Amino acid sequence: MDLRLLDEAPTIAERDAVDSFLGEPESGWDGGTRQDSHLRYARGGHAARDRRDLLLPALHAVNDRVGWISRGALNHICRRLTIPPAEAYAVASFYAMFALHERPRRVVHLCTDIACAAAGAGRLRDRLNERLGAAGSSDAGTTWHESPCLGLCERAPAALALQADAPARYAVAAPATPRALDALTESPADDDTTSGSTNGHGPRNGLTFHDRPLPGASAEPDPATAIPDAGSPDHVLLRRIGRIDPLSLDDYRAAGGYAALREALRLGPAGVIREVTDSGLVGRGGAAFPTGRKWNATAQQPVTPHYLVCNADESEPGTFKDRVLMEGDPFAVVEAMTIAGYAIGARTGYLYIRGEYPRALTHLENALVQARERGLLGPDVMGAGFAFDIEIRRGAGAYICGEETAIFGSIEGLRGEPRSKPPFPVEKGLFGRPTAVNNVETLVNVLPVLLMGGPAYAAQGTEGSTGTKLFCLSGGVRRPGLYEMPFGATLGDLVEAAGGMPEGRSIRAVLLGGAAGTFVRGDELDIPLTFEGARASGTSLGSGVVLVLDDTADLIATLVRVAAFFRDESCGQCVPCRVGTVRQEEALVRLRSGASPERELPLLREVGQAMRDASICGLGQTAWNAVESAVDRLGLFTDSTTTAPDARATTEEAR
Repeated sequence: MDLRLLDEAPTIAERDAVDSFLGEPESGWDGGTRQDSHLRYARGGHAARDRRDLLLPALHAVNDRVGWISRGALNHICRRLTIPPAEAYAVASFYAMFALHERPRRVVHLCTDIACAAAGAGRLRDRLNERLGAAGSSDAGTTWHESPCLGLCERAPAALALQADAPARYAVAAPATPRALDALTESPADDDTTSGSTNGHGPRNGLTFHDRPLPGASAEPDPATAIPDAGSPDHVLLRRIGRIDPLSLDDYRAAGGYAALREALRLGPAGVIREVTDSGLVGRGGAAFPTGRKWNATAQQPVTPHYLVCNADESEPGTFKDRVLMEGDPFAVVEAMTIAGYAIGARTGYLYIRGEYPRALTHLENALVQARERGLLGPDVMGAGFAFDIEIRRGAGAYICGEETAIFGSIEGLRGEPRSKPPFPVEKGLFGRPTAVNNVETLVNVLPVLLMGGPAYAAQGTEGSTGTKLFCLSGGVRRPGLYEMPFGATLGDLVEAAGGMPEGRSIRAVLLGGAAGTFVRGDELDIPLTFEGARASGTSLGSGVVLVLDDTADLIATLVRVAAFFRDESCGQCVPCRVGTVRQEEALVRLRSGASPERELPLLREVGQAMRDASICGLGQTAWNAVESAVDRLGLFTDSTTTAPDARATTEEAR
């Protein structure tokens, strides 16, 4: 293939960033110095194209080192991987965290999503406007952007600062105060005196995003602070968090770690799948598909190799459970992936983590290094003759990549666009091979399944919802955070466990399932928190988001923010979603401005139904859910109590 490469050359820093990840080029054909002998033959084309899946981490390498991706850097990446520049540009421009124009080395991402908006993110946005100018302005040494959910909802409002460096650095302010924001936006120091961990990375992932806080920023709290009832004897999935050092494999093993893998090796692959099937475990990401059935279908495929993908791209607004698990118990994630790979016959697993989780990334990289050193990953796991290893792939700010087929495209070095089904991933998934995709919470549940036995695990919860569930509780309750509840508890039980509402406040509405979920009224707290109970109540548990809005909440502003989220995150591949999400937001903005509900609501319903019926994936199919429930269940736009009197003035701020 004759590539039409760009004329621009990379800078020394850009070339070093790419070559330190991909290795030194072998010849002038793949980015090295051209010599006369290279004109007589070509080498490396097919081998380079087989490395197309390294495009995303190569883009990260440049963005992390320099702060943006120039045409010269893109040209060098294309030459190294034999990728047409147009295709590489299409990928680089797909992700919100990559910049294709020059900008300051430090970028502050201020969350303005639902939970943070309710907690006062609007005031922080105004402060950044005053200090740095409009969002995206690059006149100062720091720039900033409004961001969708950062997964720090229990400490809302939140801000994340990322600074290009070698290695790149980060800092978190949550809850973000004006003073903390001022510290994050100070001009980066020319020299770096901050020390931190320097954990290694796995094969071919090239991720060197070390846990090195920025100067002036406060230290991040322990992951256990996200769990208000940390240490509860009733915990199953959260029992180790706060009790062990998440960076120590010895601590993990002393607390029972890797006992489940030993049991898996004793049972054999078919025995593991049998136990998981008997447990009744279903996916915890929202679809609730039986895990045992998915693993069995993948294992039975004659085509090889098989792949495992851990979906850690937790981007649903209001969700932070997977972050807490990865930060507080990373070895459990590695062990669970190893068991899953063993069961389905995979030799390689990919852990796809969202780009806004640098601390979780550091903890997971450390866990992989230690697991390999101890023979718990690699060519002979635990001396059992079973080969399995894990590669990390870091997302770059695209909610759609959490969809189970869009994640394949992102890993493969393509745009993260959903694929039509059938064929299903268990038949033709990553790299066109049979693939099992599970999220972090689902996989970690496999550990107690094997330790307890499938039938004993199934005895917990209800017949249709076995085991326990993690709920991400945020909003107006006294103690927001991550709660592990047995299936069968009610929404009221969860709110009560969080201390209820502050004095003088009442629940106006609860959003279940995040932006793709549904609203329920404040008098519907008897809804069972089970998959079947939620369905019977006309709602869904989704990924476990429970956002409580009190009587001061501006529901219209919340809906506009939900609509803006879907408009921003639509990949644009199919017309119903690409156009429908825009039309939905426009109608809601008109309604907020006083337009007639009699005219706008029929249009909203028509657009919503078209998205639900004709969109290619779950993003478009669920983009209407929250709006529909607000209209039909809460009576929004149809009664005189649409907006709380003391919240009308804050509509624009919350947006």
